[in-house]
Amino acid sequence: MSKITSEFTDRSTALEVIDGIDLTGRRAIVTGGASGIGVETARALAHAGAEVTLAVRDTAAGDRVAADIARSTGRPAPHVAPLDLADLDSVDAFVATWTGPLHILVNNAGVMDTPFGHTKQGFELQFGTNHLGHFALATGLHSALAAAGDARIVSVASSGHANSPVVFDDLFFERREYTPGLGYGQSKTANVLFAVEATRRWAADGITANALMPGGIWTPLQRHWSAEKRAAAEAQSAAAEASGAFRMKSTEEGAATSVFLATSPLVEGIGGRYFEDAGEADVVEQVQGIRGVMPHALDPTAAERLWTVSEELLRRARAGEPVTAA
Repeated sequence: MSKITSEFTDRSTALEVIDGIDLTGRRAIVTGGASGIGVETARALAHAGAEVTLAVRDTAAGDRVAADIARSTGRPAPHVAPLDLADLDSVDAFVATWTGPLHILVNNAGVMDTPFGHTKQGFELQFGTNHLGHFALATGLHSALAAAGDARIVSVASSGHANSPVVFDDLFFERREYTPGLGYGQSKTANVLFAVEATRRWAADGITANALMPGGIWTPLQRHWSAEKRAAAEAQSAAAEASGAFRMKSTEEGAATSVFLATSPLVEGIGGRYFEDAGEADVVEQVQGIRGVMPHALDPTAAERLWTVSEELLRRARAGEPVTAA
């Protein structure tokens, strides 16, 4: 199994990655498409001719972004549809309104380092939003993805996956102490494991899924940080950039790997892998800064178990049963 590489770098933008690719006639959904790298992901897909739907909590913000994308690309404005990943009823309602094939699903939206909390159905907030919300969306849209014949799912993960595997015996921090970093790390590991198992289960339907680390980008994702934490992070990143060890990306650069996975011929038929800077990441025993993927995030046994557990959690929630770790 050869490692996927490309000509692109950490400085490549989404529009550079998609240059020369024609997505006319193809349909795409970008969750969280009204802010951060979701905007630039949607812009690049629309620029290449895709029919894009922004699946967002704030539809007014989505309308503004859609109008801006139309102005900047000269293409039709993306559709805007309400989607709250922290509410299974909202996810199911979105799925119910979708008709026809779906070629690209970018699971981009998410929350990071939130205080301890729960989704509407009682899931721990970060795991429930980042993983279970997207799991419900993707499984609900399976028939639409299969109808495309060559659909791709893009799962936006993070180097934060290194902070925690999926802790199956205490998914919702009912017995262990909650920390925002552990909650986020678990949810991001789940995003990678989803790509592994979705590809195993759905490749025969022409559906592949890959995960990625977009890079270090200042976006609304950091909104739950204290002023002190933000200042410390900015100082740390500035020092790292000055030494040449690291650089923060723009949102246009941060969206590049998502767009690469959604469109590049280099990953046609490829799934279950983790990428960074528009290339496949090395499997490492410890993430170096933000680079590399830990083995626990690619473990096929954990991926299969997570899928089964996730199905059971959604079943319980839809049946109105108490939601605890399955």
